Amino acid sequence: MSLKELTYEAHRTAETSPFVKILFSGKIDPSLYATYLKNQHPMYEILEVCAMPHGLFTGMPDTRRAPAILADYTELWTDPENQPAMLPVVNDYIQHILSIKDDPKKLMAHIYVRHFGDLSGGQMIAKRVPGSGKMYQFDGDPDEIKNAFRAKLSDDMADEAKVCFAFATRFFEEMMTQVVEVSE
Repeated sequence: MSLKELTYEAHRTAETSPFVKILFSGKIDPSLYATYLKNQHPMYEILEVCAMPHGLFTGMPDTRRAPAILADYTELWTDPENQPAMLPVVNDYIQHILSIKDDPKKLMAHIYVRHFGDLSGGQMIAKRVPGSGKMYQFDGDPDEIKNAFRAKLSDDMADEAKVCFAFATRFFEEMMTQVVEVSE
């Protein structure tokens, strides 16, 4: 079985959450999307900071997403004195990444879920979100970047990839609380 097959159920659970449907709808409120970005940024940032000393982005130019996420957020958020709330899952994810920072395979499992996902399914989301969507823009040929990712993956990353998908599912659930607050 491939890593994709081994993580299929966890991936499916995350991608069928109600918040993902909002992302794909093309009708997400810009401030809600900015809140999404503000919460994604520290999770990507800690993952990338911990992954870089292990060379996990070597051979994959312009793959880091944290700078692009921050640029998208800055473009969309119009009230710098009133920042969006940080969701509880953000701190829990940061603590988890710090607990595995010395394990390149586990970190790569998270890069697989997040970055490879942005390169794949994220391309459909990019066309439907407000703003420039820099988070989903990669320099270079997408197939070449995907092949560079695949060269760094192995099936024994499945358990940790499932952990990342569980965090993603929880993140989407917590984002739904923001949908209610924005629509009130």
